[in-house]
Amino acid sequence: MPIENTDTDIVLTHASKPDTSVKILLHGANILSWKVEGKEQLFLSEGAILDGSKAVRGGVPLVFPVFGKATSGKTAGLPQHGFARLSQWEFLGQVSANPLTVQFGLGPENVSDALKKEWPYDFTLLYTIVLDDDSLETSMKVINSSKESWDFQILFHTYFRIPDVSKVAVSGLSGCAVKDKVSKSDYNEANSLVTIASEVDRVYEDVSEPVKIENAGKTIFEISRTNLDDVVVWNPWLNAVKMADFRPVESYQNMICVEAGSVSKWTTLMPDESWECTEKIKALL
Repeated sequence: MPIENTDTDIVLTHASKPDTSVKILLHGANILSWKVEGKEQLFLSEGAILDGSKAVRGGVPLVFPVFGKATSGKTAGLPQHGFARLSQWEFLGQVSANPLTVQFGLGPENVSDALKKEWPYDFTLLYTIVLDDDSLETSMKVINSSKESWDFQILFHTYFRIPDVSKVAVSGLSGCAVKDKVSKSDYNEANSLVTIASEVDRVYEDVSEPVKIENAGKTIFEISRTNLDDVVVWNPWLNAVKMADFRPVESYQNMICVEAGSVSKWTTLMPDESWECTEKIKALL
């Protein structure tokens, strides 16, 4: 079966490649696994909580309507990264058979009363996932169903599985403005290849080039983006030990988050307006 549907998750299997699949948890519409020819492409912590009690540590968590933790403004009462990753999404069904495409939806009726009180707007999120031979495409349509305008930020918080973080580099970020949350400084990226040798938590703004992840000089992922101008690079390094759901703690050596988003500024939607974005990841085996 190309689509397996349970009470907790959805599994998509490529029609002609049974070892190529994607698994989506209905809690947060969080992609947990993406396999290409049997090889896992995403990192999921062994300590990840999958029972809906908290956000998932790994895969592709969805960030909306705020990135990080706001200290002022209309999203200040929301938890870090908003409520999309904390809510139970609806599976809307198959959109296309070739390539295999499905859609999920989220609205105020799916959000807890406590969180709706903090962000009391009408909205619809339509999340589309496309599984192809060697690529995974995710798109989000954001619709303002309110009678007033509101602002939002959005991001695909993708955890990539990698062989060895010390041999990994990210290209396509040279010259971009950086907000560095570790050094608490702003600067322009001077390096053509961004490498990881300690904790990294950076927002790269207005990224115009295609972004690639390399391992030992060979490209292993190509990331293309539409309407997602920013890229976040994150690895907790030794601080993984402080995260109860990041296990084993040394697994920071086998992951890197390269996250496509629109987070350096706010997007404003007027009543009845909509906005769309897409990320496509190609795995090079």
